[in-house]
Amino acid sequence: MTFPPLRDELAGIAPYGAPQMSTDDVPVQLNVNENPYGPSAACVADIAAAVAEAATTLNRYPDREFTALRTELAAYLSRDVPADAPVLPAQVWAANGSNEVMLQLLQAFGGPGRTALSFAPTYSMYPEYARDTSTTWVAGRRETDFSLDLDAARALVAEHRPSVVLLPSPNNPTGTALPPEAVGALCAAVAEHDGLLVVDEAYGEFRRAGVPSALELLPTHRNLVVTRTMSKAFALAGARLGYLAADPAITDAIRVVRLPYHLSAVTQATALAALRHAPELLGNVASLRAERDALVTWLTEEGHEVAASDANFVLFGRFADRHAVWQGLVDRGVLIRETGPEGWLRVSVGTPDEMAAFRDALSVVAKDAPRLVDASTPILPTTPTTPKEPGA
Repeated sequence: MTFPPLRDELAGIAPYGAPQMSTDDVPVQLNVNENPYGPSAACVADIAAAVAEAATTLNRYPDREFTALRTELAAYLSRDVPADAPVLPAQVWAANGSNEVMLQLLQAFGGPGRTALSFAPTYSMYPEYARDTSTTWVAGRRETDFSLDLDAARALVAEHRPSVVLLPSPNNPTGTALPPEAVGALCAAVAEHDGLLVVDEAYGEFRRAGVPSALELLPTHRNLVVTRTMSKAFALAGARLGYLAADPAITDAIRVVRLPYHLSAVTQATALAALRHAPELLGNVASLRAERDALVTWLTEEGHEVAASDANFVLFGRFADRHAVWQGLVDRGVLIRETGPEGWLRVSVGTPDEMAAFRDALSVVAKDAPRLVDASTPILPTTPTTPKEPGA
């Protein structure tokens, strides 16, 4: 008998995590899609005051329903929906990061004998949520331009009858967004066997003008769940606050699996203070969008294959030895992410100075790097793509 008595399916598995290096070793860190602009002094002061007030009550358990926070999150999300169909507090649920939100969804709606499904390449934590909840994991494939073939997607749903379908939009690591017709079609397909469709909008605030949020479809599809996070647009990765909007019956069901008082009083106070500064924090989002679009243009002009991005990162390639390119950048003080399909690399959008350092380093490293591209392989478009309807 081995010690400790770990579950068989977990034996030998390394914990999830992107490579971490100190800023002394790699000063430009563009590998985990963080917001490079921290909260302003005014926002920091507001958070500090709110936390100090919460600290006076830490001998008591926090509001386990986080009523005030749900009310403010609902008001914030309502900016992305028609005025006559606002998001209501009863539709909102929050947890310690969107990772915990996703895990709670699979704890409640996945489990032994049930299936979760997505389409690769996609967020690498999804199969881990499934594994941790003893949910069967099925991964379909995206098209070569990272869009979805709706015929194939619906066929896979009909074959496996998943309890939960996980679809990030914008997708991680590709940055591509889903059009509303794809979300609606898959909601209908999953509803045929009482499943849920979860649209993960962790990077939703970075989407380009004219790209709608799946929140608009909540009144039409009771089985739709839309998740968000305060880690990216709100520059609160260290606060760990993720949330979702869904039918109240879904949020009620999650209460069954959530741990008691799972959101601390300090977390609630921090998130509420940050929401009071939403206009200021989201102002940096516009700057990051512009920097992203400029990066896409530059990478394309340099001859790289670039995936369309509605996020705060860009997937590019394709290199015969992507690790060598990644290491060459690290050696020049720039850390990006070696992720996605073979040959691709992902870079987070940073400050103008950080992006200049990245461009300078990549210009040197990629100059003689062999590519995984030939005359029969088209360069990916840098404009949004739509799923292929039947017959298209």
